[in-house]
Amino acid sequence: MPSFRDLNQTQTSTGGISRRRSLGFLMALGAPFAHAQTELADLAKIKSNGTLKVALYKDNAPFSSGPGDEMAGLDVGLAEGLARQMNLKLSFLPFDAGEKMNDDLRNMVWRGHYMGYGPADIMLHVPVDKHLIQQNRQVLIFAPYMRQVQVLLHDTRKLPEVNGPEDLKGHRLSAERGTGTASVLMGHNGGMLRTQVVLHNSGVGAAKAVLDGQADAAYVLRSQAESAMALAGGKQAQWVMTSMPLSGIPENGWPLGMAIKAENKELGQALEVAMKGLRDSGELLALFKKNGLTLTAP
Repeated sequence: MPSFRDLNQTQTSTGGISRRRSLGFLMALGAPFAHAQTELADLAKIKSNGTLKVALYKDNAPFSSGPGDEMAGLDVGLAEGLARQMNLKLSFLPFDAGEKMNDDLRNMVWRGHYMGYGPADIMLHVPVDKHLIQQNRQVLIFAPYMRQVQVLLHDTRKLPEVNGPEDLKGHRLSAERGTGTASVLMGHNGGMLRTQVVLHNSGVGAAKAVLDGQADAAYVLRSQAESAMALAGGKQAQWVMTSMPLSGIPENGWPLGMAIKAENKELGQALEVAMKGLRDSGELLALFKKNGLTLTAP
């Protein structure tokens, strides 16, 4: 499944971050278009075609999942809102996450995939991280629209209180397969909890295991936990999300934004105006609520 889907491995090189392999880093983004060149963007061509082409990760619930034109989720709704604000039609370019975020940016934003698809006009669900920006001068990463935060979702009937990983001993745990989150949880303190962790194909699935009584706690993204609870009919008193930062995972999370080609300055400006329109009108908040998510300041 795609989250920053958001370091799915604890790595020091941002070039090693992928959508799934990216726990994110604290960032200090400067001027949104600091690396933009003087050449005019491709906005005129996009308007002439009348269509905004948006790259979205496949299997990335609650952001973008489902087959083809039936994809649904927060990023899908955001793409629709941006296109509407810009008076453009919308075309999705769903893709599988690569091993590194740099690969995704190359394939979907500035060059195109060697198999012949891409690039898109814009890619969503991109970590707004200064190291990633520095290593990918061919793109602009800007306009953060949310913050991803890691949480421990637990059933208080089985695990009333959690002050740290030591409290998880002897409890059934769940996490998303192939993520840094799972690796950090299973590797903590020499693998103290390894045998207690059951891996699921998605973070939402890992959270659902708690709601179904198959696990006592799940170490997932807040967005994944909230989505699972919304699908289950809403939060119940026994389901609690607790902050439990582990080594390699930033306690305050990481912002998610969008990426375009570095030279497309006019497109970037138009997208920022469109994003402001969604915020000011309340549409962005409504979109988060529709997907059962909390709109957090990026």
